[in-house]
Amino acid sequence: MLGRFLEYSVITDDIQASLDFYRKIGFSQAQVGDAWAQPYAVVTDGRICLGLHQESRPGPLITFVKPDLGKHLPEFARLGVEFDVCRLGDHVFNEITWSDPSGHAIRLVEARTFSPVKRTLTETSQCGYFLEIALPAADVEAAKIYWEQFGFVGMDEPDAPVPHVSCTSDTIDVGLYETARLSAPTLAFEAGNLAGRLEALADLGVHAAEARGVSSHGAQTQGAKFHGSGRAMRAVSFTAPEGTSILLSQAD
Repeated sequence: MLGRFLEYSVITDDIQASLDFYRKIGFSQAQVGDAWAQPYAVVTDGRICLGLHQESRPGPLITFVKPDLGKHLPEFARLGVEFDVCRLGDHVFNEITWSDPSGHAIRLVEARTFSPVKRTLTETSQCGYFLEIALPAADVEAAKIYWEQFGFVGMDEPDAPVPHVSCTSDTIDVGLYETARLSAPTLAFEAGNLAGRLEALADLGVHAAEARGVSSHGAQTQGAKFHGSGRAMRAVSFTAPEGTSILLSQAD
């Protein structure tokens, strides 16, 4: 119902600094159109596209493409969606935005805003394999029901290294986590040979802000390991220049 995932839109005060950072860690830059008035760039690792927007609006936003956007407004009205932005017309770039019950912004636009980038299936960034957009939720079960009404399939993952609900779709996966386990929207990657990736990132001048394990009760401890279901998980996080949280984890 939301359409096709386009990008994870992040807000930056310095688009060049953000662009340089993502290119340095192995993302490719896409060719963008002129849909947005603000400075705008897109980078991708082949699985996740990040839209870098130099503007003052709140973010981040999970952005989808929905052609003939105006025709679908009654469908969203029936679901009780209350728009924060509803910009429709013949002489504007059509978009609507609203927030889910946990306050995460969702945006639908009329058309693509950048050209696809060709990358091979094995060509990843220094972050590893992108897994999901991880979102903290005050009420995980309610958040699951909310995303399911838009066509996502919610699956409980109690035996995962960090228990959560995985909401899957054809074009993007969204993970729902208790706020005790996750405090901010995060881009989650699986990094094989995590130690080697950390060394490579350090050589590029990127250093992990936190090394942690996550217990089944959500407690985070410096340098700890998570043990559960026969697996041990170590994770490290770092922050992009504009403040985007990035988590690299390794499950054994």
